[in-house]
Amino acid sequence: MARATGLREMWQALPLERFTSRENYIWFVVATVCIGAFMAALDASIVNVAFPDLTTYFHASASMVSWVLIAYLLTLATLLTLFGRLADMLGRRPLYTFGFLVFIIGSAACGAAVNLPMLIVSRVFQAAGAAMLQANSVAIITAAVPASVRGRAIGFQGSAQAIGLSLGPAIGGALVGLFGWRAIFYVNVPVGLLGTTMAAMILPKDKLSGHKATFDWWGTLLMTPFLVLVMLGLTEGNSWGWSSPAILGMFAAAVLLLIGFIFRELSFRAPLVDMRLFKIPVFSVGNFTGLLSYLAMFGVLFLMPFFFERVLNYSSAVSGLILTAVPLGMTVAAPKSGALADRYGPRLLTTSGMALTGLASLLLAWTLSLKPNVTMMVIELILIGAGLGIFTPPNNSSVMGSLPSSRLGVGGGILNMARSLGMAMGTALSGTMLAVFLMANGGVESPGGPKGPWIPATRYALFLLVALSLLAALLSVFRVTQKKSPAEKMPLEW
Repeated sequence: MARATGLREMWQALPLERFTSRENYIWFVVATVCIGAFMAALDASIVNVAFPDLTTYFHASASMVSWVLIAYLLTLATLLTLFGRLADMLGRRPLYTFGFLVFIIGSAACGAAVNLPMLIVSRVFQAAGAAMLQANSVAIITAAVPASVRGRAIGFQGSAQAIGLSLGPAIGGALVGLFGWRAIFYVNVPVGLLGTTMAAMILPKDKLSGHKATFDWWGTLLMTPFLVLVMLGLTEGNSWGWSSPAILGMFAAAVLLLIGFIFRELSFRAPLVDMRLFKIPVFSVGNFTGLLSYLAMFGVLFLMPFFFERVLNYSSAVSGLILTAVPLGMTVAAPKSGALADRYGPRLLTTSGMALTGLASLLLAWTLSLKPNVTMMVIELILIGAGLGIFTPPNNSSVMGSLPSSRLGVGGGILNMARSLGMAMGTALSGTMLAVFLMANGGVESPGGPKGPWIPATRYALFLLVALSLLAALLSVFRVTQKKSPAEKMPLEW
């Protein structure tokens, strides 16, 4: 009891005056938030290059190993809104600090996993910590930073996320090559301890409004199993049989859960997903095409490590370095696209961006061979990323611009959810297609098998990503400029 009282008093004495009294205190806050943003984004892309090693170590299929990433992304998608609401009630500083601790424990458990189920469960725990960090980072900056420099501060936070996503393949490849796959999880522990310490000592105290926030628990309980059943059906349909009772039962249950979720969201006054916003054409098209864009990106990031390591016998370090070309192209193109969107509008840029991604993916599919031109493949990967970079800023801007100010927070949450679902679906679909076409061509997923079947299997899986990218481009052609949003008439709360 005395120890608990002492810890409570110590917590209440924070943040330290040596930080809060500084003129540049706000930038210490921003730096602390950037660590969490970097780590959460890094762990969404760092595992891709480890997939071949994980399939070998756990003697598992690519579709089963894909759950190491799918579980992380689905957890993020379903918990972001929950932790945003909890922070309104409990305070952002304690939840953000606790998020670091959860992330550290989850990372250590991932590194110590002795089997694949333990690794997947640990990734869920790790993602819960990441959701606490991501759900509160921008809000902490908004509350602590003056409006005169707030845009710059939020820009730093966004850059930290982009850098984490970009460096994930390279860092992951280097760590796997030097120390094995466990290192990609253990590396989070010291960085997380630094982040926890900084969060406790630096982040400002919360000014709680006293307003009791409501949360859509039933919406979460309906949506989570729906997503899990859909992803499980997609990843295991090939091995269990697409017409097997288990797979058909999963999809049937998923449909029932989806129907229940839609009815719940339309009737609840503070829904998890505001379904009425989808009456806005720009919002609906933008979220769907955004989902397709991240599906294409993570599909490529899932498929190519297997090709580089199984067919070309590249090390994880080399594979990760090559894959950095995708986020590199995205990082270079995105700022220029944002500036051009202000001049020409979103339609031209979103259409051309996804068309470029689709055509570059098509070229990549035809470049695959036992002795490919690797330089050409790197250029194609850069073009895939550049297309995504051209597409994303004007798409996000048009989605958020179609909403009234009273719905910006809800709309932003849906946009983030669509992004996470796109990443998860890209991983699941690519893993399934790779397994289906590899089996059809007489190949095996384990190392040491014939290399030839990997080429058509990877190529046909890429063709699916090409089709979905071009679908996003086609939908963007018909993107309309929202003059007056019907959501303007919506009440603040229902």
